[in-house]
Amino acid sequence: MSDTYDLIVKGATVVNHDGEGVRDIAVRDGRIAAVGRLGAARAAEIIDAKGLHVLPGVIDSQVHFREPGLEQKEDLHTGSRAAVMGGVTAVFEMPNTKPLTTSAEALADKVARARNRMHCDFAFYVGGTRENIDDIPALERLEASAGIKVFMGASTGDLLVEDEPSLDRIVGRISRRAAFHSEDEARLRARAGLREHGNPATHPLWRDPEAAMIATRRLVGLAEKHRRRIHVLHISTADEIAWLRDHKDWATCEVTPHHLTLVAPDCYERLGTFAQMNPPVRDESHRRGIWAGIADGTVDVIGSDHAPHTEEEKHHPYPESHSGMTGVQTLVPLMLDHVNAGRLTLSRLVDLTSAGPQRIFSMQGKGRIAVGYDADLTVVDLGRVETITNAWIQSRSRWTPYDGVRVKGWPVGTFVRGRRVMWQGEIEASAGGAPVRFLEGAP
Repeated sequence: MSDTYDLIVKGATVVNHDGEGVRDIAVRDGRIAAVGRLGAARAAEIIDAKGLHVLPGVIDSQVHFREPGLEQKEDLHTGSRAAVMGGVTAVFEMPNTKPLTTSAEALADKVARARNRMHCDFAFYVGGTRENIDDIPALERLEASAGIKVFMGASTGDLLVEDEPSLDRIVGRISRRAAFHSEDEARLRARAGLREHGNPATHPLWRDPEAAMIATRRLVGLAEKHRRRIHVLHISTADEIAWLRDHKDWATCEVTPHHLTLVAPDCYERLGTFAQMNPPVRDESHRRGIWAGIADGTVDVIGSDHAPHTEEEKHHPYPESHSGMTGVQTLVPLMLDHVNAGRLTLSRLVDLTSAGPQRIFSMQGKGRIAVGYDADLTVVDLGRVETITNAWIQSRSRWTPYDGVRVKGWPVGTFVRGRRVMWQGEIEASAGGAPVRFLEGAP
């Protein structure tokens, strides 16, 4: 075989499924062609990455890019710019758009909008509703379908399935792993009076830990009944971590950087409604419990739950203010800062953001640096100290709750199928995003 390649990334410390080591990575036709000491091998482009770390491309399996219908907050192009600026090479986007992504036609429209307009690769969740239950087996297998997403508690948009018979039927119909927003809507309605006008610190009092725990217990029970795989999104409580620790046969779970980084009541005192999320950021006991789930392996993936709103919408007085914050661009720097602080290892971060998503969602060609896999690479400088600012944010909403936060560890390069999309803070390539492929998807 020829030793001439399209690209060689030389001399970086590669962090992978087999550990860490200084290696070269060669790319041909968008895929990894060789890994090791490549000596005098030739390439059209050679990048000296000595002193940097190369991770398998980071996958953010929960983002809201708001298109179609809510483009004043975000669109597929701007959201993907934020992703690659932050070192993210592929995203799973959520269905609570306008119109809702609940049909084959709506999914096909998103794929058409995204192809060669997004900078990163992409997949889209299809919303599970009472009306499309019979269509679920077909919807799961369409091109770029990430599977089914169900909202058990109301959040942004109109996707809500709260009644037991409908949830039972949905879980019974899925064949791929389905994702769930797990809060109990009946409890949320009953506690709505606990919200204090103008006081976002009452958000976690209203959407309390028991609201999350009730829904997660129900969901796991349905998964065990039907022997179906479910994925609990954005775990916010120590209670859920403790429960899921003993109920992992059919359930995987995600945590977010904001639930690992922010803490109540401080975040509400500093940020007001800009810290408002569903489910909420809670007190230190819950943050500790979530970190314990990272340490013992209960947690399977980290997703950003990037959910942008305009500053005007966030400035509405609580509870009319919108829940959600930007996050896809800050996922990597925040988690690298936690690595540098000793809260997790770099190999564990790779498991949570690359290998984990590939494993639980059965992605093709993603999640590791190995011959034959897509040449998706996240290049980071572990020693670089930077300050996150609103000016750096590429999201159309142009703000971050971490404005002014100093971090150690920074994404310096993003390669998507061998294309250098971002390098040293500049987006270099035209948009060339393509659908993520799944082992359980379309042939």
